[in-house]
Amino acid sequence: MAGFDAIFLLKILADLGFVKPIIHNNNIISIQFNLNGYTVQFKDSYQLLTNSLKNLAESFGVETQKGIFPYNFVNENNLNYVGPIPEFKYFDGISSIDYNCYIENYNIWNMKDETIRYCEIDCISLYQIIIKFNELIFEQFNINIHRYPTLSSLAFAIYRTLFLEIDTIPQLSGQVAKDIRQSYTGGAVDMYIPFNNEDTKVYAYDVNSLYPSVMLKFDMPIGKPTLFEGDIRVIDPKAFGFFYCNIIAPNNLEHPILQTHIKTEGGLRSVAPLGQWSDMIFSEELINAEKFGYKFNILWGYKFERKNIFKDYVTKLYNLRLQYPKSNPLNLIAKLLLNSLYGRFGMIDSFSTIEIINEHSKF
Repeated sequence: MAGFDAIFLLKILADLGFVKPIIHNNNIISIQFNLNGYTVQFKDSYQLLTNSLKNLAESFGVETQKGIFPYNFVNENNLNYVGPIPEFKYFDGISSIDYNCYIENYNIWNMKDETIRYCEIDCISLYQIIIKFNELIFEQFNINIHRYPTLSSLAFAIYRTLFLEIDTIPQLSGQVAKDIRQSYTGGAVDMYIPFNNEDTKVYAYDVNSLYPSVMLKFDMPIGKPTLFEGDIRVIDPKAFGFFYCNIIAPNNLEHPILQTHIKTEGGLRSVAPLGQWSDMIFSEELINAEKFGYKFNILWGYKFERKNIFKDYVTKLYNLRLQYPKSNPLNLIAKLLLNSLYGRFGMIDSFSTIEIINEHSKF
């Protein structure tokens, strides 16, 4: 919905009644529509199931599978086309076998009829997927998906309901949250172009469940933060938290590992610099960077308690993946939930309030 359907929906709905969308990170999460005392909620299914409809229909084994359509055949001059079936080259992402099976059902192909039929099949298939998804989530976790518009909010609800101990994770706001957020720079990605000798193999490796593996093994900050000034490690060498430091990177480091934010004409950018700068850094990143020759002068920061808080959540879902083959939808559900929780804790909790009305509305 967010990137396509909502564009058409919003205009029509605003002409009919009162519209209140929820927009986060430029994505339309949902649209609340009020008319004559009735309320209808439109939600983006892709925010819950982040996969193509074709793959979802196959993974969930629903009765109505996604149809095929010659997207590249359509243009403004042939919308009323009636005639032979468009050639294979106009169909994206299908095999010649799929195409041959498709053409067996037609003598004459009608653009308008096939467009409507294709959209109806998509709607029915998605409906069947959502129903099955809700049933499986409720069976496994006793949670109704309709209360949660995104996959991360659903994962968070499962974690809070079944795995989170009371008074473990504080909800930070104000200056404390602003200070700590300075250390958030996102993932560091380096791309290498391999050059191999002729007739030699090049091996590519994928990391299995990278975020869940970190959540499984390592402690996280818990409890209420304690503000300190000076070098906390002088009195507590094992201090755990977020430290504001003067940082010196070794000049001979070929691949710097610590990032910082810089202002550019295009906005904030993350870079991994050499030289000296000041920044907020997580204590465990600091300890790791010292192994590569980085030097730190800790000025102030926030100290936390530490605990492994995600082990049970990750173990439950990873065992679910091992229990069911990839052809079973529970395998996909477990994978999605494993990868959707961690980032939720870094989400900015401020949402804009947006209301869309037409010029003739009484509102």
